[in-house]
Amino acid sequence: MPNRSTDPPTAQRSTDPLDYQNVPRPLAAMAKEFADGHRIVRHSHARAQLIFAIRGVMTVSTEASRFIVPPQRALWMPGGMQHAIAMSGAVSMRTLYVQEKGARGLPGKCRVLAVSPLLRELIVRATALPVLYDEKGADGRLMQMILDEIANLPTVALDLPMPQDKRLLKLCHALIEEPADPRTLKEFAQESNASARTLARLFRTETEMSFGAWRQQLRLLEAVRRMAAGAPVTNVALDLGYASPSAFAAMFRKTLGVPPSRYFAQTAP
Repeated sequence: MPNRSTDPPTAQRSTDPLDYQNVPRPLAAMAKEFADGHRIVRHSHARAQLIFAIRGVMTVSTEASRFIVPPQRALWMPGGMQHAIAMSGAVSMRTLYVQEKGARGLPGKCRVLAVSPLLRELIVRATALPVLYDEKGADGRLMQMILDEIANLPTVALDLPMPQDKRLLKLCHALIEEPADPRTLKEFAQESNASARTLARLFRTETEMSFGAWRQQLRLLEAVRRMAAGAPVTNVALDLGYASPSAFAAMFRKTLGVPPSRYFAQTAP
C-alpha cells in the first residue's frame, strides 16, 4: 500500500490510515471498526504504529513473526514494516501513528505490550481530539503523556517467530491450522524429505527455539486468542491437545506469570 507522500494532511477525521501519515503532529490517532473475519492485506506505513483494540482480537503477521493482540495488549510496529492483520470477533481498533521524532526511545522492533488502564483511556481520548490538535495546549500534553506511557510498558510474550526454510514453513503452517496436531518432529520429517535432526537444527537456527518450545508457544497464542473471544478455559485446554486443564494452566502460568482465569482480569480497566 503506497504512502501519499505528496498529499496535504487532512484536518478531518478519517478511517483511511494513509490520511494520517503526513499530519504535522507527533501523534495521530485513528478509530476504525472491523467485522469478524476481516483481513487487512500486507502493507506498511511511513509512521510507526501502536496497534490496539478496545474490543476483539487481532493476529498480526510480519515476514519474521506472528503476534496475537487481545484487548489490554497492543503491538508496537516500527515504521516501514510490512504486515497483515486478521480480525477475530468484531474489532474496535484504535491505532496511533507516531512521527519519527516522536518514536525516539521507543522499541526498534515489533513488541506486544501490556496496555495500562491509563493508556487505554488516553488512547480513547486521543481518537476524539482534533487531528490538528494544539501542540502547546492540553491536547499536546495529553499526546506527550501517551508517548511517555508507551515507553514504560512491559513486553508480553505473545509473539511466534516464523522460519524461512520452505520445509519448516510447511510444517509450521500445518500446526497453525491445527495446533492440537500431536505428530512428532520425526513424523513431520518423513513428509518433508529431511531428517528429524536436520529439521531440529533448522528450528534452532531460524527461530532460536526448539520444535517443542515453538509448538508450545503456538498453542499459548492460540489459547489467548480463543480465551479473549470468550471460550472457556477447559474447552481451550482440551481443544489444543493438553491432557488436562491443570496441565494447560501450569504451562500458561509458567509462561505468562498468572493463571489463565486471571490473565485478562488483571489489566481490565
